[in-house]
Amino acid sequence: MKIIVPATSANIGVGFDSIGLTVNLFLTLEILSENDRWAIEHNIEDVPHDETNLIIQTALSIAPKMKPHKLRMSSDIPSERGLGSSSSAIVAGIELACAIGDAKMSLKDKLKFACEIEGHPDNVVPALLGGLVISSYHEGVLEYVKADIPDFGLIAYVPNYKLSTTKMREILPAQIPFAEAVSASAISNTMVASLLSGDMEQAGHLIEKDLFHEKYRSELVPELQQVREVGHKHGSYGTYLSGAGSTIMCLCPLERVDEIANALEGFSGDIFKLDLFHYPRLN
Repeated sequence: MKIIVPATSANIGVGFDSIGLTVNLFLTLEILSENDRWAIEHNIEDVPHDETNLIIQTALSIAPKMKPHKLRMSSDIPSERGLGSSSSAIVAGIELACAIGDAKMSLKDKLKFACEIEGHPDNVVPALLGGLVISSYHEGVLEYVKADIPDFGLIAYVPNYKLSTTKMREILPAQIPFAEAVSASAISNTMVASLLSGDMEQAGHLIEKDLFHEKYRSELVPELQQVREVGHKHGSYGTYLSGAGSTIMCLCPLERVDEIANALEGFSGDIFKLDLFHYPRLN
């Protein structure tokens, strides 16, 4: 039995902690045989191989009497790069508890539990639903809209360094001035409306006007402005810091993907040409 969970890219510029999308990079978890203890095979640096692994911890928090198994994990998702590697592990753990722990969870249950663990919905909700999702999680209540938007291209530039989400959150101010918050909210609202109306050019322009987090975090990701300039030169819609970084994502017309990816080849790091991932529709 296999559990497959997609990578996610969150914030989308102005959508801090509330907007995320899934891309076609995947964590794959194979459920092997029962065992006398939990063991998970993988080759990912600094990730536990025993019951302290986040996948197993999540599953056991749902189904504590679940019998130990051997598991095998592989992942295309770069770790600690702002592509939702921890969220994919949380979702895999939820599905593991349902698969072999007899946990009876509806989609609503899974979404709520994932938000409780993660604390915000921008990665875990798209990972469970697929596509681009706009959501809020306030006082334990999740609200979300799965957006139906035009096709577009995605290019991820992944620098050769990790950034801790915890440390990147510590950089952010405890509060911002009221007038600035109003402006930030207005920009975000208009960007969402642009997305939902299919105006990708306006959405891309507004994505780059974030006042919530990028201006504080960009000092630690100096490539952001450089990648943004390359994107502008070659016809991107907009460029943003994915999650807490260090990945930088360009949204662009489909016909511009190769051109922009080729233009970024001189940068030190990895370049991924990606697609927005949707779960297959079941008849």
